Formats: sequence, structure tokens, C-alpha cells
Amino acid sequence: MATTKFKGQPVKVIGEFIKVGAVAPDFELVKTDLSSFSLKELNGKNVILNIFPSLDTGVCAASVRKFNELAAGLPDTVVLAVSKDLPFAHARFCTTEGIENVIPLSDFRCSDFDENYGVRMADGPLSGLLARAVIVVGKDGKIAYTELVPEITQEPDYEKAIAAVRK
Repeated sequence: MATTKFKGQPVKVIGEFIKVGAVAPDFELVKTDLSSFSLKELNGKNVILNIFPSLDTGVCAASVRKFNELAAGLPDTVVLAVSKDLPFAHARFCTTEGIENVIPLSDFRCSDFDENYGVRMADGPLSGLLARAVIVVGKDGKIAYTELVPEITQEPDYEKAIAAVRK
């Protein structure tokens, strides 16, 4: 079981955080129009999974804005913003913020995404939400980069994620 921290306090994460080299498990998440979306729809592309607790926090919102900006210049790359926020919140945020280079996806329905990727917080004040993480899936469908951010209140290392895409 992996751990992260929230405001300095340890938080357990359910399952094993996915490892570089593993085949990325497919998943089914929910788009803003309430339709389903799966990873297999992006076969042959680089995929950046920007995973976070909620768009209603400053750091989570900042990460979506930053990846939106960075994604504009990355060929054959798609950024997925994944949280347990309802699709309506995703739609509102993306419209208000002018987010066009990111696909917002909700894990609010019963899915195995959070356990397969090892990102659901098991305890602490945010228990049940997704931990802040960045995972890059290469064009070959394998995990090329991972970061389980050590402190939920900190932004991920954008440069390392982008470097993994460019390899």
C-alpha cells in the first residue's frame, strides 16, 4: 500500500500504485456529456493522466490549467483530467476556464480505475477521493512515467511528465 500526505499527515492509498513498464489497464470513466470514455479509445497516442482530488481546490485547478497549456504543443498526446468530481463540475470548470486541450473525466460511477492505478485515498480527510498523481501512458500502451505526488497540496512535476512524453 502506497502513501502520500495531506497537510503533512500520512494518507494511505488503496492498492499498489502502478509501475513504469506495466501495461496500462483499460478503464471506463464519464465525460461531461455523461457518456463513457475508455483508454482504448486513445490507442497509438501518448496519454497524460492528471489525477487529483477535486477541481474545487486551487492546486487541482492549477494542474488542469497547466496541462491544458502544455498539451497544446504536444503532438499525438492527449491529457485526461481525472477526479471523482461530477461531470457537471468538470463541464462548468472547463467552460469557465477555457480549457480546450484536456478531456475531463469523472470516476464518480463504480469503476476499478482508482484501484487498478492505486490512487484512491483510504484514510484522512479526503478518504475516498483520488490522490494527486500523474501517469504517462506511451503510444505502446505501457506506463512510461509515474508520480504519486508526495503531498496532496503540492503541484506535480510537470517537466518530468512532459519529458516522458517527448522520449
